[in-house]
Amino acid sequence: MSDPTPAAAGPPFSTSFTNSRSRKQLSLFAAGASFFCLSALITRRSLTRRYKATLPRFYQPSNNNRAAIEVNGATEAVEALTIATVNVSSFMMMMTGGFLWAFDVSSLQDLRRKVRGGLGVDGSGRSERVAEEEFEEWLATVIARKEEKRERREGGEERRNERGKER
Repeated sequence: MSDPTPAAAGPPFSTSFTNSRSRKQLSLFAAGASFFCLSALITRRSLTRRYKATLPRFYQPSNNNRAAIEVNGATEAVEALTIATVNVSSFMMMMTGGFLWAFDVSSLQDLRRKVRGGLGVDGSGRSERVAEEEFEEWLATVIARKEEKRERREGGEERRNERGKER
């Protein structure tokens, strides 16, 4: 009888899906999905209630049902806006959680690192300075062109476009 050694048993089951970082990222998606299901139930309940209000009561003539329905436009508009806001916010919460999980972002520092990496900006600031200098040069050329156009207009020159034709 040989006892299995701890080394032979291997590490505990852990994949990229079950580790704590992935679970933390997926929790926002799960919260958004549950909130989305709740908002769908609220919407369904509201629509069912409005539909049942249009049906005639028992022993009520069905040819004059419109008079029995009292409509308050402001209340219905507020209710529709509230339901739409809840639906959109729950969907966006779910999508944000899904995107954060898909792009492996679990904190604001991760997001900064990924955005700066995508822009070609590293953490040293050297690339930031280069990008800033390029932007300053571009802005200086735009301002110089604007000044040149203003001087031509004030000098009485004819207004021409880039191809030399009059405007």
